[in-house]
Amino acid sequence: MSDIQYPIHGSCQCGSVTYELLAPPLRVVACHCKACQKLSTSAFSITALVNAEDVVFHGEMKPWQRTADSGNINAAMFCPHCGNRIYHFNPAHPEKIKLKPSNLDDTRIIQPTTHGWVSEKQDWFQIPEGATQFPYQVEY
Repeated sequence: MSDIQYPIHGSCQCGSVTYELLAPPLRVVACHCKACQKLSTSAFSITALVNAEDVVFHGEMKPWQRTADSGNINAAMFCPHCGNRIYHFNPAHPEKIKLKPSNLDDTRIIQPTTHGWVSEKQDWFQIPEGATQFPYQVEY
């Protein structure tokens, strides 16, 4: 993926929220927990862990949060117009954000090498050989 040029631009479905990702993600994770299955309406949700300083956001976003099974706060920012989630974060660690990378213009970075909550994974999905797996929460 060395031919990927940064910044990569992204936006919500309606275009009210836009952003630039200035540097490669630290890690790309597929989370198989039941909450992420609901979020994605699929077998898992994909997250690109990035340094908060490596993303510049434009447009109004609204917050949402829940308490995760770990006891941590799982907060999210989303577009109030189309409802697209833009990123998640733990308020105790605001220096890292969990970008929802499917809304990037160039999605070639979406190659998960880590899979979390595989204890709740859909039986029909096969994790690629060599991927790092965590039965529960991913160690960031």
